[in-house]
Amino acid sequence: MPATNACVERTQIAARAAVDKFGTELVALDLSDQSVLSEVFLIITASNAKMIDAIADEVEEQLRLVGDKPIRRESSAEWVLLDYSDLVVHIQSSELRRYYMLDRLWNDCPKIDLDIVREEAARG
Repeated sequence: MPATNACVERTQIAARAAVDKFGTELVALDLSDQSVLSEVFLIITASNAKMIDAIADEVEEQLRLVGDKPIRRESSAEWVLLDYSDLVVHIQSSELRRYYMLDRLWNDCPKIDLDIVREEAARG
């Protein structure tokens, strides 16, 4: 059973917020058939620690505006995890992203087509 429409819609909002703060390499993975803990992982790369925090703050703000609040926020200098139960947002430095390779770890899960990524590609 694929991720719920509500979760996918919130993933799209989070992705737009991340791109607005210069997040890159966005990937949304549908974990609904693999995990009982969450439906979607949204993975975002940021170029430095300030960008990681700015992206996390913007994602939180945009999801707050639609009535969603994270269950928890965990962070270090090179990553932030925002847990919305069914949606988990991972914001990582490029070094940490290469190290943990969440994309590869969950590569058997379907990817969710992100509107903002498609729009960016169309612009060239």
